Amino acid sequence: MIKNSLLSIGLMLLLFSASCSNEILPIPPVEPLPNEYQLAWQELEYYGFIHFNMNTFTNKEWGYGDEIPAQFNPSELDARQWARVAKEAGMKGLIITAKHHDGFSLWPSAYTEHSVKNSPWKEGKGDLIQELSDACKEFGLKFGVYLSPWDRNHADYGKKEYVDYYRNQLRELLTNYGPIFEVWFDGANGGDGFYGGANEERRVEKRTYYEWPTTIDLVRDLQPKAVIFSDAGPDIRWVGNERGYAYDTTWSPILRDSVYAGMPGFDKYAKGQENGTHWVPTESDVSIRPGWYYHPEQDDKVKTLSQLVDIYFNSVGRNSNFLLNLPIDTRGLVHENDEAQLKKLAIYLSKMYETDFADSAKIKASVSRQGYAADLIHDTNKHSYWAAPEGVNTAQIELEWTSPQEVNTFMVQEYIPLGQRIKSFTFEVKTEEGWQTLETGATVGNKRLIRFNTPPITALRFSIIDSKASPILSNLGVYKAPKLPTE
Repeated sequence: MIKNSLLSIGLMLLLFSASCSNEILPIPPVEPLPNEYQLAWQELEYYGFIHFNMNTFTNKEWGYGDEIPAQFNPSELDARQWARVAKEAGMKGLIITAKHHDGFSLWPSAYTEHSVKNSPWKEGKGDLIQELSDACKEFGLKFGVYLSPWDRNHADYGKKEYVDYYRNQLRELLTNYGPIFEVWFDGANGGDGFYGGANEERRVEKRTYYEWPTTIDLVRDLQPKAVIFSDAGPDIRWVGNERGYAYDTTWSPILRDSVYAGMPGFDKYAKGQENGTHWVPTESDVSIRPGWYYHPEQDDKVKTLSQLVDIYFNSVGRNSNFLLNLPIDTRGLVHENDEAQLKKLAIYLSKMYETDFADSAKIKASVSRQGYAADLIHDTNKHSYWAAPEGVNTAQIELEWTSPQEVNTFMVQEYIPLGQRIKSFTFEVKTEEGWQTLETGATVGNKRLIRFNTPPITALRFSIIDSKASPILSNLGVYKAPKLPTE
């Protein structure tokens, strides 16, 4: 009787153990982690910057602040044209320089006379921020604002009163123009300027003068879904250059408390840190022309398709978002030369992504965690993913075809809601000559794009060499990008 009872207990324990072994357990995250608004921002990938202001009419990059509103007088301004061009280019949003360093405001601010309300444009009754906000809504684009902390026109710059003025203007922008997806704070601040006629140099303590925590709280209160950009974040950060290039090593985590807007030596933080304390991913900003503002002498210096494609691969393809600036011309339009290059980029990317050759491949992994098999890397659910077993920090993902494939681009993504993990990888392809290692890289993050030029391949292998914790991949793709013209 006792023997039978013990046997029954043993059998129950065995069955319980078996059931547990088939249980799909959640995967512990690796902090820091993105919040829902950072994740939504990351998915945008590519959007536009609009530089249009007083500098457009003075043919300068940085205005001194002594300009007069009468100088602002576009003849054909059409914000709908900007939004249409951006939409056709494949952009997901537009960010406008509502006020640059010269202090001229593109909306009828109640707090300054240095604005469109005193310009000849629309007899002083125009509001460019409202027009662009409406145009973005019409074309299904996100809308963002840039408000320079530096104001070379305002008499109180450098005093506490100016900080109050700055917040009042920010409140106007965040209250009156609908949802804002990104608030852009420039790191350039302090130096010589007009300052209400003082014509002097004014320096500020960049870390403390603006009392950024209070300003950030204001943004959170008025636009809780907006992400905030500056060198230091708090939500997204500058990539560290104006060429649009992220780095082979680009961590989204950063030691955020060690950086601040306009700090010297920011370059040593620009790549992020493996041991970063906060999730602050990079944004790669670059202009489609040499200058940020329109200059007629640069009409023949618009970036070529090859240059734009290269920037795309080195921004979006290196765990960053691509912010491409469009300098609006003196008519108030995206110049036709700029539009032509944007269309070329849109066509190129559309053709590249139209066929995913991973659909016809057999996908396998060297190791897999229970319930997180290799086929989950490539399905229609963005929240499904492959994962290595707990404690296993290396793995190989292999794709194999039954016949040779003419392809030249590989894409892979980590599942970043659970953190960024991969520290190094190799990428190989198999041709009729056998396996070849084509790239040894560092981080992956939201997206890694790898270009290659080989004969048709029958297999490829993505090998994770090292990872902060067991790696997790949410998506991969294999494409054939069009041949770039010789320009």
